[in-house]
Amino acid sequence: MEAQHIARIATELKLNPPQVAAAAALLDEGGTIPFIARYRKEATGSLDEVAVTAIRDRLGQLRELDRRRETILQSLEEQGVLDEELRERVEAAETLPELEDIYLPYRPKRRTRATMARDKGLEPLAEEIFAQDPACDPVAAAGPFVDAEKGVESVDEALAGARDIIAERVAEDPEARADLRQLFQASGVFRSRVIPGKEEEARKYRDYFEWEEPLSKAPSHRILAMRRGESEQCLMMRIVGPAEDCVAALEQRFLKGEDGPPCPATAQVGLAVADAYKRLLASAMETEMRIATKDRADTEAIRVFAENLRQLLLAPPLGQRRVLALDPGFRTGCKLVVLSAQGDLNHTDVIYPDRHADRAARLLTDLCRQHQVEAIAIGNGTAGRETERFVRGLDLPGAPQVVMVNESGASVYSASETARREFPDQDLTVRGAVSIGRRLMDPLAELVKIEPKAIGVGQYQHDVDASALKVALDDMVASCVNSVGVEVNTASQELLSYVSGLGPQLAANIVEYRRENGPFTSRKQLKKVPRLGPKAFELAAGFLRVRGGEHPLDASAVHPERYPIVDRMAADLGCSLAELVESRQQRQRLDLRRYYSDEVGLPTLQDIMAELARPGRDPRPQFEIFSFAEGVEKLEDLTEGMELPGIVTNVTNFGAFVDVGVHQDGLVHVSQLADRYVKDPNEVVRVQQQVKARVLSVDLERNRIALSMKSPRAAAADTGP
Repeated sequence: MEAQHIARIATELKLNPPQVAAAAALLDEGGTIPFIARYRKEATGSLDEVAVTAIRDRLGQLRELDRRRETILQSLEEQGVLDEELRERVEAAETLPELEDIYLPYRPKRRTRATMARDKGLEPLAEEIFAQDPACDPVAAAGPFVDAEKGVESVDEALAGARDIIAERVAEDPEARADLRQLFQASGVFRSRVIPGKEEEARKYRDYFEWEEPLSKAPSHRILAMRRGESEQCLMMRIVGPAEDCVAALEQRFLKGEDGPPCPATAQVGLAVADAYKRLLASAMETEMRIATKDRADTEAIRVFAENLRQLLLAPPLGQRRVLALDPGFRTGCKLVVLSAQGDLNHTDVIYPDRHADRAARLLTDLCRQHQVEAIAIGNGTAGRETERFVRGLDLPGAPQVVMVNESGASVYSASETARREFPDQDLTVRGAVSIGRRLMDPLAELVKIEPKAIGVGQYQHDVDASALKVALDDMVASCVNSVGVEVNTASQELLSYVSGLGPQLAANIVEYRRENGPFTSRKQLKKVPRLGPKAFELAAGFLRVRGGEHPLDASAVHPERYPIVDRMAADLGCSLAELVESRQQRQRLDLRRYYSDEVGLPTLQDIMAELARPGRDPRPQFEIFSFAEGVEKLEDLTEGMELPGIVTNVTNFGAFVDVGVHQDGLVHVSQLADRYVKDPNEVVRVQQQVKARVLSVDLERNRIALSMKSPRAAAADTGP
């Protein structure tokens, strides 16, 4: 079965079977996705992380299908109904719905109208009618089955019971269910209505008060919105199939006879078929479609969420700078912290710019001078713009950069076990301010301390499957952490826990070893960390950096297992390893073909050469200063046509949300993202991107802002003369 899975995945993903087999084997051996994609390119044919992840997930689905298949086979065997034909059908089933359809007639079920009819002895009558012999007279055939002791009082009751048995047979037929499944998928519709009397409460779902949309075309965000409205008891949502087409498909499959009036038995079967659809199949298909469309919507929503998270985590870091961070708040004051270039807490205080502006100005001036502050980070929450305006109005020593920082999740961090461990003697407000300052210095290092779904770059994160969301977001965090690399001597336990092959316990052990023995001087020293064995070292070493260590390559992404190759290169050139790293001319003299082997080919050698050129290079872009428009701080300040600088905070399939500095993000609909047609907003924008947006409209009642990124010329063309 495993070989079949490999072949199937290769076909589905358009890969070569050996690539899939190699990736599957490495995954089964405990390899991580970043490790396999980066350091096992020869084995997998240079599959990237996306492909390896797809193989892992699809293989997991197929293995889960196999486990369900085995459970069903065992049940059928215990029931004594498993013959060779049934076994072949079960083993040939390629999807879970197909497998469950085969098992449905044999599944232990609650008492139904059909089972009660069988208990009354009406099975033979149902069989006779279902055969649809033209000579069969159902009324006459039903006569002998009238038996008051068995609860059959009349011929009509006997026929009704027989039809119940036939209806259940029709509803449990795998081919019939497959027919209807296709019809629902192709022609079914979502239909939502507001619950009478809930119009005011359901205002945010106004678009769905009288809504109908084809099942096949409904996008993820609308499916999840309707479901949320339903769960909040604001909307009634149905999935409605093409009833006439469905009944016609069932009649074609089960009714016998030529054109013309049906025989009496066929007429009875026709009644049973109609009943099967209305009473059993319509609701069964609706339930299936609800599950299928929810899965589809979840998959897409999670994909969008994960991509937004990637962009946020890989946002440009300011770097190691002395930072003063402010967590805004006028009523309770602005919590202030001063951080060293390494992120250590040097000072805490509170200022009240609205009530004690002079004292606040003096304190900020003194702290900037005393600590040689290079940047000021201000949280973008309530009173953030007012605080920014106050700080920018001061003539501070050293002219530090003033940056608004997205503080989503800072409060989650401040109340977490991680924050309590880092700052046991500080209150929540201090911890929150520290988080704001540190995420300016290095967003990735700080945001990994917060549960990903609390960071605020996804939509409907509370509506999608929680376990699938966690897997996808954890994968994305790990991908980002490992693509950047982690300095082992300064990284937090949380950051280290995402390094390939480590996890929380080994990360804690590394931090403890560092605390007891001082900074690591080489990668090989990691082998002395308790419980960090050969496999963990293999998976983690290439992603850990030891800057200024004993070996020049310990600060690079070159894996220790490939150090001998680099040593050979230096020896062949007659230079030192340091000279090889420093001299481009020396590297250009190398003939990489001399270093090919069964395990090392051109992809790995090219990676090594790239690292030698820029060892330990941070792949993130350079930091750029951004400022919101002055005098625009609340919704009421916005006017139609106003052009404003903004920061993209969220990207969805239907557009992008942009913060223009008024405490309410505006929506740039996908149709307003560019002068050209845009299919995927990610083609145009990314989270944390600095953009210019024009105000189209402001809805104060619903706190909604419509924005456009189109040029004025294209916008004028849209409106026409």
